[in-house]
Amino acid sequence: MKNNHTKDQTIQPASLRKLNLVMGTLHALQGIIMLSLATGFKLPLTVAFLDFNPTLQKLFLTSKEIAQVPLAWIIVAFLFVSAIAHFSIATWYRPTYEKDLALGINKARWWEYTISASIMMVAIAMLVGLYDLASLIMLFSLVSGMNLMGLVMEVYNRTEKPNWLAYNIGCFLGIIPWLVVAIYFWASAQYGAGEIPTFVYYIYGSIFLFFNCFAITMVLQYKKVGKFADYVFGERSYIWLSLIAKSLLAWQVFAGTLRP
Repeated sequence: MKNNHTKDQTIQPASLRKLNLVMGTLHALQGIIMLSLATGFKLPLTVAFLDFNPTLQKLFLTSKEIAQVPLAWIIVAFLFVSAIAHFSIATWYRPTYEKDLALGINKARWWEYTISASIMMVAIAMLVGLYDLASLIMLFSLVSGMNLMGLVMEVYNRTEKPNWLAYNIGCFLGIIPWLVVAIYFWASAQYGAGEIPTFVYYIYGSIFLFFNCFAITMVLQYKKVGKFADYVFGERSYIWLSLIAKSLLAWQVFAGTLRP
């Protein structure tokens, strides 16, 4: 396989280490500020099951609340996951990180997204009323699978002519959670007595846009469009997109539900 990147020319280890330290600090600070300022607003976590009604002699679908989850914990979770990833990349994982960048891969990025992006989608789903534990686990898994396809794409496509199968599978997995959330918007408008808060619509639109920017970045990298021909330029783009998307979601949620 052909190595498309020369470490000495493109990676700039000191610059990338500084960027990761800064990004780790920004994510961590936001998480700490969120914990210190946020209210104790909670959302229910439920399980659904069939229950037999002896009077009617029928099975009915019912649900039971099993926990109340502080929304701030969910938001802080994806911020701290990103902070830990950036600090790890800048310290003990740095040699492997720089070696992988020279090969056009960043495994750490995709493992971090597998957790952080999935938590983000769980937060969005709960904001529209999806509280069922089994459904949330499935949404989490779909987003995780999407990001793992990004890892597969990079590991098996270090040649001049990439295979887009993993990318296409990732896009398929990634769109399903957004369709599920859209169904909740539709059902609320069609049948609900109340309305989903306006700020949740803004969250849906803005984070959906940023999730797609990650997919576009990968296309630009493999198509070698302009500066994206340099893998490290794409790496920096991913880093900034990650910060902006997570910050935008966190503070939109804070403004809508968690501010004192």
